[in-house]
Amino acid sequence: MPQTIPTAKDDAPALVRPSVLRTSLTAQPLTCTIGAELFGVNLGDAARDDDLFAEIRNLLLRHKVLFVRDQDITRAEHVAFASRFGPLEDHPVLGSDPDNPGLVRIYKDLDSKPEHYENALHCDATWRECPPMGAVLRCVEGPEVGGDTIWVNMAEAYRKLPEQIKTQIADLRARHSIEATFGACMPMERRHQLKAQYPDPEHPVVRTHPETGEKILFVNAFTTHLVNYHTPQNVRFGQDYAPGASHLLNYLISQAAVPEYQVRWRWRKNSFAIWDNRSTQHYAVQDYWPAVRKMERAGIVGDRTF
Repeated sequence: MPQTIPTAKDDAPALVRPSVLRTSLTAQPLTCTIGAELFGVNLGDAARDDDLFAEIRNLLLRHKVLFVRDQDITRAEHVAFASRFGPLEDHPVLGSDPDNPGLVRIYKDLDSKPEHYENALHCDATWRECPPMGAVLRCVEGPEVGGDTIWVNMAEAYRKLPEQIKTQIADLRARHSIEATFGACMPMERRHQLKAQYPDPEHPVVRTHPETGEKILFVNAFTTHLVNYHTPQNVRFGQDYAPGASHLLNYLISQAAVPEYQVRWRWRKNSFAIWDNRSTQHYAVQDYWPAVRKMERAGIVGDRTF
């Protein structure tokens, strides 16, 4: 039977045993906190089968990131499966595959320019007013060693915060910026154009998951500053705000680095990861040079945060 999905009332979900669902699909948890590997499933079939897809979606809500190997499916099937979660979105800097809109190619080889966006703990595209719901990522070609990706359970990161911190941040909001990240190395005019296209949105520091009701710590590498911290309740002297507010933000961002909230995945060709971008962060480890790493990602349009 499908596994129980945690809600806001579930303070600490118990470890789930491997489940045997309606089909031959099984899910083996990889840690007590986050992540499960799927067996006995073809994602191409899941793109066409309502019941099978529903089982996978329920498992995703439970485990937050799902992994599956040996998926020799087409790009069209990759896009079709991801589209079951919702419409797909392009990336304004990376672009998308011309034959499969919404499929972003993230190819790294010896001719790739050095950049440092993936190897930071981040939640995808929080510089959008409506950050992505999630993504489906495929390894097309990977190194023999290295190139793992780490995911983090940010609902667990929130649950484990000290109670006084939870009280302090309950109503705080923060800005997120594409200009300060992807735009930083661009010429000023192009950078300003990018910011005009994607003005820095404001998100709650603690967002609510729209399906499970969980509270999630929602600050990451795209977060620039807290916007409503400078109040009489928080600031006695100017130093309480600067650098006090930035110290608090850095403390919150650092929670994603706690290993107990993480799972690490070793890629092989035709391995897939499916993750809930609303409740996780991830980090693509760039320790594989001079090997080649080619990934293809379908990002799923999300909703406004609350």
